[in-house]
Amino acid sequence: MNLEQKVLICYNEPSRFYDNYLGKNISDSADNVDLSEREFLKQIALIKKTLLKTYMSVETLAVNSDIKGAMKKILHFSPDVIFNFVESVEGNSNFESYIAGMFDILGIPYTGNSPVTLGNCLIKSRTKQILQSHGIRTPKHWVAYLNETLDKNEFDLKFPVILKLAREDASIGISEFSVVRTFNEMIERLDYLHKNFKQEVLIEEYIEGRELNVAILGDKILPISEIRFDGLPDELPKIVTYEAKWSPDSVYFKHTTPKCPAPLDEPLKQKIEKMARAAFDAMDCRDYARVDIRLNQKNVPYVIEVNPNPDISPDAGFIRSAGTAGISYDEVLYKISTFALNRMAYDTQAAS
Repeated sequence: MNLEQKVLICYNEPSRFYDNYLGKNISDSADNVDLSEREFLKQIALIKKTLLKTYMSVETLAVNSDIKGAMKKILHFSPDVIFNFVESVEGNSNFESYIAGMFDILGIPYTGNSPVTLGNCLIKSRTKQILQSHGIRTPKHWVAYLNETLDKNEFDLKFPVILKLAREDASIGISEFSVVRTFNEMIERLDYLHKNFKQEVLIEEYIEGRELNVAILGDKILPISEIRFDGLPDELPKIVTYEAKWSPDSVYFKHTTPKCPAPLDEPLKQKIEKMARAAFDAMDCRDYARVDIRLNQKNVPYVIEVNPNPDISPDAGFIRSAGTAGISYDEVLYKISTFALNRMAYDTQAAS
């Protein structure tokens, strides 16, 4: 195909926002970069090349804090659709939803989720509140704010618990030290995260069991993928750390192996798919998203994350699930672009 629509790929210009992304002390300052942004940057050329198989005109734009400049460039190119891969502005994830809002103001259709969905999913405690209001099971949680002293007598979560940055994704700040089994260990970890990341921390009851990723593309639930922790040393918690995603030489990366489709009996599979779809709808997701679910020892599922606009690099889990469903990488990109274009056509028709 050689479609005439003009496509603009927008992504965040890689930068350094935190002194430490791994969630543990490191000795080499060269490691103090966001590996998730650096790795995605390598995929931009491939995404552009892939889209050029379908569209006649495809350009790229790295977005930084010069928003006026970005708007000027966007208007000059005058795209028919924007591929929105912007997850932060100069490392600050809080601005992710603002960029989608800018596209809305410009009246240009863009791929993926709305500003409200992006904002609600970024704030983990808000995600949980929305899920709970829809009757969707998620681990019990507590939010620990900066300069707040936790009272041991008031803290009512069951140990072990896992500590996560309340407003981050890509597993930033998650390491083998994120799961703690005593109140004192929790306070020590909490102090570390507050000191290094300067934001509130979500504490939630840790679900010990299998971890599943449910990718959703439009109305289609793709084959469920499982993260296997085979070979991971016994003393390390079975979680997906920052290193597991972005550091190929790490122990976690080598021993967090995806298996797709996940081996699940049909009743359990249907239960998980139903929960993932309910979470997708509760957060008002659109186009594509990934719902992360944990099974406890009794195979009871809990939603632990809802990820709008998840990584769709060729080697990402979302694409692996699509491939298992017989959907090629080229088709995934095309489908996502048509969702946005059709949305604009519908809005135009409704307004006329």
